[in-house]
Parts: sequence; structure tokens; C-alpha cells
Amino acid sequence: MSFRGRPLTIPGPDESLPGRDTPMPVQDAHVVNGRPIAPPYPDGFQTLVVGMGCFWGAERAFWETSGVWTTAVGYSGGHTPNPTYEEVCSGLTGHNEAVLVVFDPDQISLEGVLKVFWEGHDPTMGMRQGNDVGTQYRSGVYVESAQRAAAEATRDAFAPLLAAARFDPITTEIVDRCPFYFAEEHHQQYLARNPMGYCGLGGTGLTCPTGVLG
Repeated sequence: MSFRGRPLTIPGPDESLPGRDTPMPVQDAHVVNGRPIAPPYPDGFQTLVVGMGCFWGAERAFWETSGVWTTAVGYSGGHTPNPTYEEVCSGLTGHNEAVLVVFDPDQISLEGVLKVFWEGHDPTMGMRQGNDVGTQYRSGVYVESAQRAAAEATRDAFAPLLAAARFDPITTEIVDRCPFYFAEEHHQQYLARNPMGYCGLGGTGLTCPTGVLG
């Protein structure tokens, strides 16, 4: 299956583009809050990597969230090392457009971060989000082992609300954390650099149950 020549199936390692050994240069500071976007991060802080469609709008949803210390956009969930944006958009890397969320667990829980994730997009759309179609727009949570239970529990809590509202079943992939490759600098905090730019983020209009999702 494809859309305008782009495959809608995730390629395997042998089918993916070769990539490169050199990482993408990383800017010194977050455009909005001035904090570093690359590690090291303060002791005790946690990270979560998610995909929820176009990463421009998704990143803004998190940098506006209280308790989130910094954010960055990049590519995760695929096989090609250090891909470019154009390579990811080709559908031949296996990667998703992803957001790295760094948060202070004393100010916001993992469940609270996941609440922003579930409410901020439509997790039932498969290889697309709204009008954006392609494997790089799929819904995903890329977890460390200690985060899997929370990701699965919040998914299972949100699913009945979606079903009651006649949405399709959740298609979100919840998989073990894989490498996160930083995107090019002009994609970082894109909507702060371009306030009238395309967001692409659309939710379901449903609110996660209080006390279950943070």
C-alpha cells in the first residue's frame, strides 16, 4: 500500500536507507526556554519519546506543559542511522517523526505526560494523522522498561472513551526505546520560529479520565 508513491508499510533493516555515521548537529539552546535540548539533563529528570503526527505541533504541546523542562524533535522507531528529514519522508527509513520530552517528575508524572500525548492527537488513524499520510506520522510511544506499564495502562484507560465516541481501535505502537536522532536545527521549536506555520496536530476532543492519566 502506498500514498502518492510513499510506502505505508515500515521497511525492514535490509530494506532501509543506509544513513550515515555522523550525527546531526544539535543547537545549544531551546528557542523558547533557553535550556539545552541535548543531554546531559538534570539529575532525577526523566525522558519520554513519542510520535503523534507532524512533530512541529506535537513539540509545542509539550513545551507548553508545566513540568516539562525541555523538548526536541527528531526521528525514532526505524533503522536508518542519523537520517535526514527528506529520507524519513521517503518512507524508506522506518522512522517516525518523534518528540523527546524531558520532564521533572516532581512537577509532572509520567502519566501526566502521557495524558498530553493521548489527548493531543488521534491515536486510531494508523499510518497517518489528519491529512498527513505516511509511516512517519504514526502514533507511537517509545518506552524504557519501567515506562511500559504506564503507557499500556493509560492506553487501556483511554480506549473505552474512544470506543464510546465511535472511534476505531487504537493503533499506537508501544515499543522499547530505540535510538532517537535529532532533527535538523530548523525543525527544532519550528512553531516558535514560524508562529504562523503549519501545526498538523489534531486530537479527538476527548478528555482522559481524572486520576487515571495524571
